[in-house]
Amino acid sequence: MSVVGFDVGFLSCYVAVARAGGIETLYPAAFMRSSYLCSCKIYSRFFVPTETQVVTNCKNTVQGFKRFHGQAFSDPFVQNLKSSLVYDLSQMPSGTTGIKVMYMEEEKVFSIEQITAMLLSKLKETAESALKKPVADCVISVPCFYTDAERRSVIDAAQIAGLNCLRLMNETTAVALAYGIYKQDLPAPEEKPRTVVFVDIGHSGYQVSVCAFNKGKLKILATAFDPEMGGKDFDERLVRHFCEEFAVKYKLDVRSKPRALVRLYQECEKLKKLMSANSSDLPLNIECFMNDIDVSGKLSRAQFEEMCADVLARVEPPLRSLMEQAHLKKDDIHAVEIVGGASRMPAIKERISKFFGKEPSTTLNADEAVARGCALQCAILSPAFKVREFSITEVVPFPISLKWNSAAEDGLSDCEVFPKNHAAPFSKVLTFYRREPFSLEAYYNCPKELPYPDPIIGQYIIQKVVPQASGESSKVKVKVRVNIHGIFSVSSASLVEVQKSEEEEESMDTEQSTEKENEVLHLQQDNTIAFFLEEGKQEKKSDQPPQAKKPKVKTKVLELPIENNPQWQLANDMLNLFMESEGKMIMQDKPKTPLAVINSRLLGAYCFYKTVIPYTDALSLKLDDTEVWLYEDGEDQPKQVYIDKLVELKRLGQPIQERYTEFEERPKAFDELGRLLQQYMKIVEAYKTKEEQYDHLDEAEVQKVDRMVNDVMIWMNSKMNQQSKQSLAVEPVVKTMEIQAKAQELFSTCNPVVTKPKPKVDLPKEENPSEPNGPVNTQENPEAQPSGTEQAAADSADAAEAKPDMDLD
Repeated sequence: MSVVGFDVGFLSCYVAVARAGGIETLYPAAFMRSSYLCSCKIYSRFFVPTETQVVTNCKNTVQGFKRFHGQAFSDPFVQNLKSSLVYDLSQMPSGTTGIKVMYMEEEKVFSIEQITAMLLSKLKETAESALKKPVADCVISVPCFYTDAERRSVIDAAQIAGLNCLRLMNETTAVALAYGIYKQDLPAPEEKPRTVVFVDIGHSGYQVSVCAFNKGKLKILATAFDPEMGGKDFDERLVRHFCEEFAVKYKLDVRSKPRALVRLYQECEKLKKLMSANSSDLPLNIECFMNDIDVSGKLSRAQFEEMCADVLARVEPPLRSLMEQAHLKKDDIHAVEIVGGASRMPAIKERISKFFGKEPSTTLNADEAVARGCALQCAILSPAFKVREFSITEVVPFPISLKWNSAAEDGLSDCEVFPKNHAAPFSKVLTFYRREPFSLEAYYNCPKELPYPDPIIGQYIIQKVVPQASGESSKVKVKVRVNIHGIFSVSSASLVEVQKSEEEEESMDTEQSTEKENEVLHLQQDNTIAFFLEEGKQEKKSDQPPQAKKPKVKTKVLELPIENNPQWQLANDMLNLFMESEGKMIMQDKPKTPLAVINSRLLGAYCFYKTVIPYTDALSLKLDDTEVWLYEDGEDQPKQVYIDKLVELKRLGQPIQERYTEFEERPKAFDELGRLLQQYMKIVEAYKTKEEQYDHLDEAEVQKVDRMVNDVMIWMNSKMNQQSKQSLAVEPVVKTMEIQAKAQELFSTCNPVVTKPKPKVDLPKEENPSEPNGPVNTQENPEAQPSGTEQAAADSADAAEAKPDMDLD
């Protein structure tokens, strides 16, 4: 069982696996320690680990698409971003955002789930190549501010890629796990926990969380974030500065040329990284930038920080919000850990240090910590690995409420079921009193905190609700849950049916309840799985005196169906279509990449032959040499070089492949021939016993069939005995084509004889008295003669009965 963690970032992706007693971060061997760029060159579906392809085919290369998960195309956030993208966005039939590219020389629109699935497929391939086994189970990271729709979109993308996502893990929680699981000095469970703040500033998001650690336990206390702040904002300021400078200095309109703009973004990002280590003036030079003009400029760190003053001012508010939510003082914080690419900027470190009054720690790898935490979580969830017990308690990032139509005069009623920073995963049970089906609408009740304006989570219809036999409202218990992925759902609903006991029925008084009492909402909650405790339960009024004998009441619980309509949920038929499409595109990719063709043959069929056929030393050595060449010098060679390598491998491997094919197909051919022989033997035996069905056959021809069957039977038994004694490493005694030819010969000789129809006997034609000179009027009795369709079916059935069962042409 594979244990893999995927950190799918806005700009870069990392893969971590559990093996050899630890967690290892994977990198493609040919590209040293560079991670996969979160982009796909859709034409021929190349996935590039370098930035050069982004420039050469910028209109058809997709990056930074992570922000479009679960977003409507009409969303103002999406519309505002359109102008800054070099690729085109388009609206999907469902109303979500899609990306328009050229694929296979045709214009295609792919959904965000499909694009993400393409990337996950590549990351999966990287993991499988390193582990030498299939990858299915995984843990995928998401920003802690992702909403329900965004999380469901990522889950769908994983399913399209053929992955079983065990958990969507918040990025700051993954970092906290990577930090805490190796700590040997954490407080005991009964002691005061150690409080640590984790700050993650990546390319396109800023997240902070405060965690309480005890031995074997991690609890998130609160989270805060700025979804729109990250390294891209600093890149944007540099790009804006140099666009203005080049317009004055070189008379160039950089934003009019997408390729030039992409190159400028790349160079500005490099300059930003250099300024983190140098405070002096640093140059920016680009050759043949636009119109064959070389451009240059320079900037110092002080100037850079001055132009980014408003962006840097956004560092403190999330930190302040975090401390207020967790009700902590700065003295309560044991340490501050920072990760993410943008956390390397001195100005950001300085502001974090000033806020907490202590120097932030960099004990974790700023780039790999999230992927390592995801792999650790996957190992904890996997039965294949023995990992130190470490429980994780997450929080709900946004408060979730439910609203429904009330039978009272107030109209709509609502209730906050999961407040902000409520523990997760968690379940609650809500009790309603209803006479008919009803619907619940889940929504975020703090739209200002959301990264987009639509607060609706989904609508859930509780079906088949009926009143009690007495006509009173039925008690309906609805279970709502925030699961391990952080996704809200109405997981179940049940109707409590009251059944009165007959012997006590006379002493029972009917309870009277008002419409207002029927709207009473009972919350039942507990974070254990075994049972739920009821809170706030209100006693109903009754006119029966306390001393009166209470009736015996039996209850029966009936499960109710629920119609789930989550907002922007991918329909099942569309999901299946995308899965099928992804499989087809994977198959189309293979013949278009010579490197992939050779690699798949080396690691696929030929390696499997090693377990079936004695493997020669020459081929084994050649395979090993070719594999080493592929990952070293063979990464970027002319097509003819790959063809020559393949021809050389075929010369040694083709005979083995042919013998293996014979080993697989020969038994099937013998089985087909055996069935044919058995069929004709039965017909000959039926003729000899003078069965009426075959008494019209010619005796000489039947004897010919008998001789043919016996000869073929002797031939087949002889070949099978010889082949069973033959080694698989040498040429087979008989090949599949010979067996099939023998079967065809048997069929051609015997089938015309045994399928010969009986001669028909002409009966005298009966005349119709009403129409002596005309045909029989079938309209008088429609049932007397079958219709055309029925007659065709009957003819077909007769033909099928007359003709023996045949599998060969």
